[in-house]
Amino acid sequence: MTTHLAIDDELINEALTLGHFKTKEDTVVTALKEFINRRKQLEIIDLFGHFDPDLDYDYKKGRLS
Repeated sequence: MTTHLAIDDELINEALTLGHFKTKEDTVVTALKEFINRRKQLEIIDLFGHFDPDLDYDYKKGRLS
């Protein structure tokens, strides 16, 4: 799907340089992926403390010997 966006040239060029990307498209796609991942992380962090721990869970059982 082609989308045309008006993005500040200074902003996109700085991101392109900092990320060492070859194209503006690569820059925008990576920025969107990072934005999505960050928001998902924040949602997970918000869940901390909302669930009771499983007292029967044996964390040592899953370790490799």
